[in-house]
Amino acid sequence: MGQERFQSFGLATPPALDVIPADDAVVLLKSGKATRNALLAYGNGRSYGDSCQNGAGTIVDMRPLNRIRAFNAETGVIEAEAGVLLSDIIAHAAPYGFFPAVVPGTQFVTLGGAIANDVHGKNHHRRGTFGCHVESLTLLRSDAQAHYCSATENKRQFAATIGGMGLTGLILSASIRLMRVPSLDIIEKVTPFRDLGEFFELAEAADQANEYVVAWIDQLAGGQSCGRGLLFTGNHAEHGSHVALRAGENLSVPFQPPFNVLNRPFLTAFNAAYRWKKGRSTAPRQVGYQGFFFPLDGVGNWNRLYGPNGLFQHQSVMPQDVARRVVPTLLAAAKRARQGSFLTVLKRFGGVRSPALLSFPRPGFTLTLDFPNRGRATLALLKELDQITVEAGGAINPYKDARMGDDVFAASFPEWQRLEAIRDPAFMSSFWARTAKKLEARHGTAEAAE
Repeated sequence: MGQERFQSFGLATPPALDVIPADDAVVLLKSGKATRNALLAYGNGRSYGDSCQNGAGTIVDMRPLNRIRAFNAETGVIEAEAGVLLSDIIAHAAPYGFFPAVVPGTQFVTLGGAIANDVHGKNHHRRGTFGCHVESLTLLRSDAQAHYCSATENKRQFAATIGGMGLTGLILSASIRLMRVPSLDIIEKVTPFRDLGEFFELAEAADQANEYVVAWIDQLAGGQSCGRGLLFTGNHAEHGSHVALRAGENLSVPFQPPFNVLNRPFLTAFNAAYRWKKGRSTAPRQVGYQGFFFPLDGVGNWNRLYGPNGLFQHQSVMPQDVARRVVPTLLAAAKRARQGSFLTVLKRFGGVRSPALLSFPRPGFTLTLDFPNRGRATLALLKELDQITVEAGGAINPYKDARMGDDVFAASFPEWQRLEAIRDPAFMSSFWARTAKKLEARHGTAEAAE
């Protein structure tokens, strides 16, 4: 993301034009003079779609609210302002033997953003979502009041704010429970698999034996190699580092090229090289946490490689009993459309229930695909992937989306009206306007949540 360019990470949606700092938004909300649909919090811009945009209103830059207020080295509970980055929390807690129980694929997300999107990681089968580890939060709403919310106090607002995509008000701060770990290092094991059938045979046993499990798929492989990939498993090393590395970028893409660098020939060569390099040894090895959890964080502005039109990310989840049929169908659709995905990730969601009112993860398998934005052809493919998913009883991830139809959103989140009923009237996002508000206009006003 370019400096002070308030845009989503996919670069396929327009940047925000009207931005105010968090302190100004706090003053406005406390005055009780915020107008309807005027505001939306913006963390560090790592959402891929338009859930962090408010095309008809003002974006609130939350990054100045970046103080860690308290940390209990006995319990691992940390209290921080909403603009604190996950990397800062890791650095603060690591010397005491603690690590976030759930981390997404980047450490450059804010605490508020992680809560608002109820992010997940490689250990959902054991720890659930980020929201499962939120003790409490402070929410400033347009009624000029700061509401303390937890599982026992202001319960409806608490549940709606976790996974609520910033629509219930401004998260000022939160307390979360970290996980005690023997070290930051990871014992990683890489197991190649020949096809998706072999992956599904390996997946359940891998989940039972390991804290972290994720698979990389060679999406372009065809013939007998279709669905081949690598299964990564990991556990915290008993002996290793307790010092967090500086959360910086070793390399950076200095400018946005006028074309998509990640084209089909490049991806074919990259996938072959990646599979050979990572899969040549199946022996467990001790690796640093940053390379295991956040491999792309070392390359600054890597999203620029997709060219001036950006990228679309498509993440689906489908029930476990249909995954063996649906995952190959999704991959085949992308292959027929001659669309190459740079990062194709497959993993299993477990049954740990999130406290969130609306949360994307649910029991089953989740497939993530990244596509360069080629206009109508890419949009047509994504629509086909949506249809395959929802017809199988699955769902599409809203905070990685920039174009799903309101019907797909309703199929993915049939209880969306419960969030609309609690949404702060001063807050709106481009995503919510093109999905939930269109549904509301067609079907009537939201019903009050139970």
